[in-house]
Formats: sequence, C-alpha cells, structure tokens
Amino acid sequence: MGKRLIPPEEPAEIHEVPLREALEERYLAYALSTIMHRALPDARDGLKPVHRRILYGMRLLRLDPGTAFKKSAKIVGDVMGSFHPHGDQAIYDAMVRLAQDFSSRYPLVDGQGNFGNIDGDNPAAYRYTEARMTDVARLLLDGIDEDGVEFRPNYDGQSKEPIVLPGGFPNLLANGAQGIAVGMATSIPPHNAAELCEAALHLIEKPDAKSKALLKWVKGPDFPTGGICVDSKQAIAEAYTTGRGSFRVRSRWEQEEGARGTWVVVVTEIPFLVQKSRLIEKIAELLDQKKLPLVGDIRDESAEDVRIVIEPKSKNVDPALMMESLFRLTELENKIPLNLNVLIKGRVPKVVGLAECLREWLDHLRDVLIRRTNHRKAEIERRLEILGGLLIAYLNIDEVIRIIRNEDEPKPALIKAFKLTEVQAEAILNMRLRSLRKLEEMEIRTEDKDLRKELKGIEGLLASEPEQWKKVSEQVAKVRDMFGPKTPLGKRRTTFADAPEHDLAAIEEALVEREPVTVVVSDKGWIRTLKGHVEDLSGLAFKQDDKLGFAFFAETTSKLLLFATNGKFYSLDVAKLPGGRGHGEPIRQFIDLEPEAAPVVLFVNKGGRKFLVASHEGQGFVVNEDDCVGTTKKGKQVLNVDMPNEARTVTEVLGDTVAVIGENRKMLVFPLDQVPEMARGRGVRLQKYKDGGLSDVVVFDAKAGLTWKDSAGREFSATMKELAEWQGTRADAGRLPPKGFPKSNKFGRVIG
Repeated sequence: MGKRLIPPEEPAEIHEVPLREALEERYLAYALSTIMHRALPDARDGLKPVHRRILYGMRLLRLDPGTAFKKSAKIVGDVMGSFHPHGDQAIYDAMVRLAQDFSSRYPLVDGQGNFGNIDGDNPAAYRYTEARMTDVARLLLDGIDEDGVEFRPNYDGQSKEPIVLPGGFPNLLANGAQGIAVGMATSIPPHNAAELCEAALHLIEKPDAKSKALLKWVKGPDFPTGGICVDSKQAIAEAYTTGRGSFRVRSRWEQEEGARGTWVVVVTEIPFLVQKSRLIEKIAELLDQKKLPLVGDIRDESAEDVRIVIEPKSKNVDPALMMESLFRLTELENKIPLNLNVLIKGRVPKVVGLAECLREWLDHLRDVLIRRTNHRKAEIERRLEILGGLLIAYLNIDEVIRIIRNEDEPKPALIKAFKLTEVQAEAILNMRLRSLRKLEEMEIRTEDKDLRKELKGIEGLLASEPEQWKKVSEQVAKVRDMFGPKTPLGKRRTTFADAPEHDLAAIEEALVEREPVTVVVSDKGWIRTLKGHVEDLSGLAFKQDDKLGFAFFAETTSKLLLFATNGKFYSLDVAKLPGGRGHGEPIRQFIDLEPEAAPVVLFVNKGGRKFLVASHEGQGFVVNEDDCVGTTKKGKQVLNVDMPNEARTVTEVLGDTVAVIGENRKMLVFPLDQVPEMARGRGVRLQKYKDGGLSDVVVFDAKAGLTWKDSAGREFSATMKELAEWQGTRADAGRLPPKGFPKSNKFGRVIG
C-alpha cells in the first residue's frame, strides 16, 4: 500500500503585491542603506560607519597612542562581532587604508608590519600585522565617554555604538573620502588640517563667510603623495563654491646632470591614488609601441621614497617637452575629481561647498561641547550632593555612628534623622573608617568650594553662545598648532603652479616617431600611408573601379591640408592615417566633408607660404597658409562659394605675375598686385567668362617666364615678351593660349 499523502497545512494568509511596488520598495531600501550606512561619509566626523566602528572598537580595546600594539585579527574580530556584521576582509581593508600614509593624509591607525605600499602590493594578512590608534584618532574620539555624542543599540542589541564621533579634528576634508552609492557618489580629496582650522576660525568670527573668502587659507587639496596642482585659481574657486570640480595633479620632477652633458629626469612624487608599478608598466608599454619618441628608457630606483628615472632619447631633447609628452599619455598627470557629497546631520545626502562643509563640523563641535558640559554639570551636581551629605556626617559623626551601630535598617534612619537624600545616605554608609580623620572635613569644604566655582563657570558657558564659540575656537586653534606647517605631518606636501604653456604642435610631434612615409590617395578618395618614400607605385592594389589619384611624400609628424570644393581647408594628421595594408580608409572618415563637396587637392602643411585660391566663377584672392589651418573636423571656411559655384583651384604664390585659363580655353596674364590678400572672403574677379568657368591658375615670376607641361609631360616655357598679347588687367576675357598648350587646360603645377 502506498504512502498516505498528508495534505499540507492551510497556508498563512497570502498578500498579493504588484511586482513594481515590491521592487520599488526593496530597491529604495537598498539604495538608502547604501547611501546612509556604507558609501557616504558623515559631514561631522568625516567617517563612514565601517571606519567609525573600527576606531570605536580600538577605543574599547584601549589601543591609545603609545600603548602596546594588538593583532589586527583581534581588532577585526571584535569590530565584526560587536558592531559591523560584514566580511572580515572588508573591515581589514578599511583599516589598512586608515594606516597607509600614502592613502590617508593624516593616518588614523598606526600600523606595525606590512600594510602594503605605493606600488600597489597587498598588505600582509591580519594575523601577521598589529595596530593601535594615532593622535588624530584620539582627537576624533575625545569626549566620547563624557556623553559627547548619541549612542544607538548595535545590530544585535547587545551593546551600544556611537552614531557619530565627537570629531575634534576636521577629518572629512583633511583625510578626504571616496565612495560610490546608488545613484550618487562622493569624491573628496585630502586637505591640509592647519589650513582648514585657519578657515574654520575665520568662519567662527564671520559665520556668513562664503567659500570664496575661505580660499585665502584653503588654497586647494594637499595630497599625502605630494605632487603639483596645475589648475587655475578660478577653476579651484569654482570647485569649492559649488562642491563639484576636479584637480589636475602632476608628478614632481627634476633634471639631474650626468657626465659629458648627459642628463636624466627624476620623478620624486607621483599623483594621489596612482599605483607606481602600474604607472611604470604603462610607460614601458608606450615605449615598446614607439609612442614616446623623446624617451629612451625608464627605470624604478625607489627605496623608501619614490625615485623614477627617465632617460631621454638624446641629450638634445628638451626635458620639459619630454615630460609634457609623458603627462599627456600616462598617469604622471592625473585628474582627481571633487564631489563634496556628504550626509548632513547623518541623514540627508547633499553636495555642499567648502564653507558649508566647515560649518557642519563647527556646529557639531559646539553640540559636542554643550553635551560634554551638561554631562560635567550633572557630575558636579551629583558630587556636590554627596559632599553635602558627607559634611553633615562629619558634623554629627557620633550620632551617625550610633545609628549605624544600633539600627537594623540604618539607611532610612539616617535619611529621617538628617533629612538626607538616598544618594547622600548611600555615600555615608559607603564611607571608610579611615576617612574619619579631622583633615577630611577641610578637604570636603575645599572640594565643595572648587566645584561650586566650576559649576558657576559651566552655567555661564551654557547660557552664553559667544562663550561656547570662544571655547570651540580654543579647541580648533589647539588642533591647528598640533598640525601646524612646521610639524612633519602638518607641512604642506602639494604645491601649486600654472601648467607650462607649450607649443601644441611641438607636443603633438613629441608623441609621434618621425619617419618618412608616402601618402597615397585613390581616385575615389581612399587614403593610406606607405612606410618610406616609395617612388614606384605601379604595384599598388586598389578597389574595383578605383585607381591611383595622386601620391606625395611626407613624414609621420606632418600635418596635411585638404582643400575642398566648398571652399574649406581641412587639417589631417599623417600619424592618424591608416597604414599601407589593405586599401586604406575613405578620406571622409577623418573630416566632416559635406556629401555634395569633394576634395580638390591635398598637400603637406609647411606653414608660412602664400596661396592663390580661386572659384569656378573666376573669383579669387591670396591667403596665408597659416590662415588655412583649422583645429576641428569641420574645417575652416576660407573661400566663400554658393552652389552651384565651387572652389576650383589652389596654387602656391611663387612670383609676381598671375596666369589664368578658363574652360573656354582663353588665357590671361596680369600682375599679382591686382589680387588682394585676405584671410577669408569671396575674392575679386580674375577673368571674365561668357560661358563656362575657370579651369586653372598659376603664379609665376615674370623674369623666369611661364612654364607648363603638355599631356606627354614635356615642359614648355614662354617669356613675358612672348606673352605680350595675353597680358592685360584682372577681369579681362583673355585670348586663346599659345601653340602647344595642353588640351586639359591645366598648367600642370602641383603644390610641393
């Protein structure tokens, strides 16, 4: 007989919830948890929960500065067991960062053992390393036992943990923070504590001071790894006012002279958060790929300090230019973002400016001061109550002794006899016999007097806001002196400079190995480069229906100028053109050439030459080559033409006389000084046509005469005397060319 199936118990009530609502609710809960309890620091103590719990855990283990170190495993275990129910590795990683002097500007943990290095090597496992707190951490915790901050139950309700630390150090900005939450992130670079304290003191004096005013003291970030910040003052001011921006940080380098005029560059500081080993690997990789033509070799000679040695290709290289090429391509220059996104009052995420950031810290210091003062006030009042009871006992010592000896329940009897409070009666009963000496009464009266005096001062402090701010000022000034510019830890490490202005063309050239190439353009406008200067191009393969258009010699560092029928000049870098394998790429891939426009001519930009540009309608002018160079893919408009008119030709100005020929096969010769020189425009009429338009134009030297090539490549020439009947003035119609002039109506001159 088969098993009897037992029907399941009636299920508990099932609630139907729309999936969208359920997802929204759960995702929001997750997002809030990440924002509040993981990724964003609190504006008051500058800590995320994991760091706060590590420091509080170390406090409970009595790991104050100067005490014996304890195993990191013990610290991690205690923090995980009592406060932070997450992975042990996550807690240890957070603790390691607090101990690394290249990650934290003011380390909060004093580590013993291998805590990793700037090369990016991992720290030793937590069973091998030991730790204790630093003076900075002690400042952050100062006052936690005096009810300085609120506590909340820990995750299992067995003990309590602080919601925020008293934070007697401007930790948020001094040590900075990085974090990615859900839908928001934070990135705060480290700053100089003494400068922050100076700015905070100014803010106490002038509570309405704006972020810009505080830049008198806070010049910018101060990274533990040093470096040079090369941003403009305006950009820095903008970043601190809005709470958003970035800082360009460069490595610090110096030139070291060697024997016989040789030299090397030594990098002594690298940007924040850059791993040295990865940086050197990247530079070596670029050297292999021939992307750093000015650099010969690189080696790492670092010991305790950073020392990266960069050798130039030759001693004639400009060191600044070599470094500029490295800054362009490697992490020797790094952009460090600023996004001052913090939790205000531990609850609301907000992007704040510098002034609001310091304001939050100062307000917190005042809150802590008031809480600690109230705590001390309660302590004094309790002690005064006890002292009052003890004084009564001394004055009536015999009666007190009698009551204690004879009564079964001495406490109520004492309260009744001397009108004492519970606390006073308890204190009398706990008194030791040795305290019954004569002197004790004097000591009680002195203590009572001193405490009453202190209480009066405390009540005055609690009643007066200016007094409270004065106390906070003293506290901030103390921190400023502890980390002043003359102390090893407080001395500014990052300096400021303007980025050196270098010739952009020279830098571009410095990034490309200089080699000869042949630029090949097909009839259909496909472009490629061949290595070396190739004379014979007969073996080149082209796509179907395509053939060789033209070719010319250049170098990998050359810039090309392309003149198109729309009257625009376009710039191309030879280094960015495809190599000789395959058929190349369409020229339109490298420039934004309108579909209806087509290339007229492509040549190497040498700079400084003059060109005569002309349109189909026969209008033109002289333009300087440097005025033809544009920086964008859209090109630079030089000759203004409206469809159907189009730019037809460009020729180099090599002389003082112009020869122009039209499609109607009429030629005209006139002096060049009749053509104006402009940077842009429509130009003036060069030749008049009844029908058709301009075919070609050339500028030649009158003394040398005019030369042209026929279809067979033979060269012909004519002196000015022989050209007498074609000579006229600009805008004449001209007449049929001399005998032997090619049928193509072209002079056969190309731009070199």
